[in-house]
Amino acid sequence: MIGHVELKVIHQSAAALSILGFIIRGGLMIAQSAMLRERWMRSWPHLIDTTLLVSGIWMAANLHFSPANSPWLTAKIVALLIYIALGFVALRLGRTYRIRIAAFTAALACFAYIGLVAVKRSPWPF
Repeated sequence: MIGHVELKVIHQSAAALSILGFIIRGGLMIAQSAMLRERWMRSWPHLIDTTLLVSGIWMAANLHFSPANSPWLTAKIVALLIYIALGFVALRLGRTYRIRIAAFTAALACFAYIGLVAVKRSPWPF
């Protein structure tokens, strides 16, 4: 059985790989690189993000956290949904280059908020 410390390392590592991958794909979007449309470039983030999500749910279950009794967890989940939506706009759905850049920047800010909420365990980490 994986202990809490190992699970936390897996979760934090997946978070670091996730944001690194998003930054790389965002850079390719900014450079308007055709590489961004390659199948492998669209596939590998799902493996990392699935690991991130599963490890997060597993940790919350092990620690008996739920969105109902942990406002910081609710804030993190809502911010995650916003981050995902902004990521889709930045990398796929944005109609103009300016919209994609704005969505990419907002997604990075949202990810930073998620990290701060996780560290501070408060929906108001500032």
